[in-house]
This record gives sequence, structure tokens and C-alpha cells, in this order.
Amino acid sequence: MTGMQFGIFTVGDVTADPTTGRTPTEHERIKAMMTIAKHAEDVGLDVFATGEHHNEPFVPSSPAAMLGYLAGVTERIILSTSTTLITTNDPVRIAEEFAMLQHLADGRVDLMLGRGNTPPVYPWFGQDGRNALPLTIENYELLRRLWDEHTVTWSGRFRAPLQGFTSTPRPLDGVAPFVWHGSIRTPQVAELAAFYGDGFFANHIFWPRQHFARLVGLYRERYEHYGHGRADQAIVGLGGQVFLRPRSQDAVAEFRPYFDNAPVYGHGPSLEEFTSQTPLTVGSPQEVIDKTLTFRETFGDYQRQLFLLDHAGLPLRTVLEQLDLLGGEVVPVLRRELDAMRPADVPGGPTHGARVAARYAAASVVGEAVSDDVAAQERNEHDTPGLVDDAYVVGQR
Repeated sequence: MTGMQFGIFTVGDVTADPTTGRTPTEHERIKAMMTIAKHAEDVGLDVFATGEHHNEPFVPSSPAAMLGYLAGVTERIILSTSTTLITTNDPVRIAEEFAMLQHLADGRVDLMLGRGNTPPVYPWFGQDGRNALPLTIENYELLRRLWDEHTVTWSGRFRAPLQGFTSTPRPLDGVAPFVWHGSIRTPQVAELAAFYGDGFFANHIFWPRQHFARLVGLYRERYEHYGHGRADQAIVGLGGQVFLRPRSQDAVAEFRPYFDNAPVYGHGPSLEEFTSQTPLTVGSPQEVIDKTLTFRETFGDYQRQLFLLDHAGLPLRTVLEQLDLLGGEVVPVLRRELDAMRPADVPGGPTHGARVAARYAAASVVGEAVSDDVAAQERNEHDTPGLVDDAYVVGQR
């Protein structure tokens, strides 16, 4: 059984360092993100995930290209997205790009689907933001079919029909990338994740955890309703934010100017107010451990914890130091504690290898059941011939 997965996710913002006034170039920021991802693997993290944005001041407009590069320079870390826009990307392109990534990374690929948080992106890609939810549902239904079926004939509201189409390459080992559905406020997305038996990721950044607990609770309830397993066996991921230094007072003093001037939450609540009301933790490794362990009390056993580290203008050197502390002092403790508390029948984080093994194990069970049925029919034909004919007729009805 796989265990808890820990990693980082990035939004790829290009923000001035408030302590120096310097803004990195797009080239510098992109290269820095690649360095951060490689260092995340070096310090023992399990996942690197990037968002998708098509507007300034963000640079990750092409996650597939970024992750394709990382597939060639990493060996172990899972490469993911922290948003792939299911509403404005063509499902055919998503199917092809992420199946290709699977092959390049030997299965170390999954993705998180979401609607994004930039309304103007819809007309940029020829869509109407008022159709956000119907687009989400229709595009995902098509994406799922493109991966699960070899030949697809399909028609819908928002793209040209497909007639006898096969997406290439086919998913590695016949198993599509694992899908997370991410949302910060939309219960229909939690319902969609539950319906398909996929994972649900709660951003868990800006709002109090009680808000996200309601979404996760709904997802768990509906996951069980659709017959994928018990509610506590549903696949949940959480975000979080940390800034670490060996001494708490040093972390607060160093991070405060970045927090106060951050484009997203600067000039609002104080750092102290924000850390008391949201999952943001600014302090020592032990404080990060203690606060992160409380997430389980709210959300139950979950499978993936991603932290946001590289934002608000923090220089690359500082982010790499954060990774050293996270990988060296925080994650080993969290991994040990959370895996020890997880019941044996609650799954760990999804991996390609585990999902391939589960698929073939299930196929073996089905094959054995079919063989047993055939053997039973042969016995019935020998002993009581009429029963087989009756069963056959009932089956045809």
C-alpha cells in the first residue's frame, strides 16, 4: 500500500521582491521553477505540481511543456498540475498531452482539473464563462472516454463532433493518469469527482478550513453513494502554505514584508490574523508539523498534502532553503505520524504502479469468476441440462 504523499505546488507568479525592489524576468522565473521542482525531488518530496495561467503576472501557460522537461531531468517525483483548465482546453489535447507525459515520465504523471480563477480566459479561448459548469461536465465526460475507449464517436454542445476518433498515444499500460478535481467553492465539482471515483483537491489556502471541510465532506458522502468505497476511503488532497526558519521569530520577521506586499493577500488582514484563521503557518519546523497534523482532525485521513512555497517575490535561494527544511525536518515526521494513524483499509496516495497492479488484480478476479461460471455451466450441462438453457434465455432477456 502506498503512503501519504507530500509535495509542493506553484502558481508561477512573477512578483517583485519587496525587500530589494527587483522583479525577476519571465525567463528567470521559469528557470527557477524548474530548479525548485528538481530540488523538491532531491529533498525527498513526492509531488511537484504547477498551475495553468494565461495572464500576467503568471508564466505557466504550458504545463505540459514544463512537465515534459521535468520528466527528462527527474527520476522519482510525481509530476502533476495544480490546475489544468478543463473549461477552455480542448479535451482531445488534454488526453493526448498527458498520455504522452505518462510515457515520457514512465507513469509519474497525474493532473488536477479545475475551472481557474480568471474569467477573461474564457473568451480568449472561444468560450463563454457563463457556461463554466456545463463545459466542465461535458469536457470531462469526453476526456474520460478518450482515455478509456479506443475508438470514440461523440457529439456535444461545445466542440466539433468526433467520428471514430482514437486519441494517441494510448495511456501507459492501459491506465489513464489519475485525475484530481480541484475547487475552492463549487459543490458540483465535488459531485463530479465523486461520480467518477476520482480524487478531490481542496485548495485550502485563503479561506478558513471549515469552508473546505464542507466541500470535502460532500465529496466523501457522494463518493460512497456512487459505490466507490466508504466515505473515509475517498481520495482527498489538501493545499497549504508555509514559511519556515529554525526559529519562529526569525520566520515571522523575514516573511512579514512578503506577506504585507503580496498581490493576493497583501494590504489586508495582518499576518497574525491570517495565520490564526487559515492554514498558513509561519514559524519553526515543529510549528508546521503541529499545525499540519491538525488537518486530519478536520478532514479525516487524506492522501496528498501540497505546500505553496515560491510566491510573493521570495527569491530562489530562500525557496530552496524552505525545501531543505521541509524535506529534512518536517515531511519525515508528518509522513511517519500520518501513515501510522491511517487505517489499513484506507488507501495512500495514488501512483501509476499501484493503479496498474490494482487493475490487473481486478481483471484476474473477473477472469477467475468467468472460469468458475464456465465450469459450473459445464457441470450443469452434464448433470441437469435444462438449467443451462433456462439461464441462457434469462440472460438474453
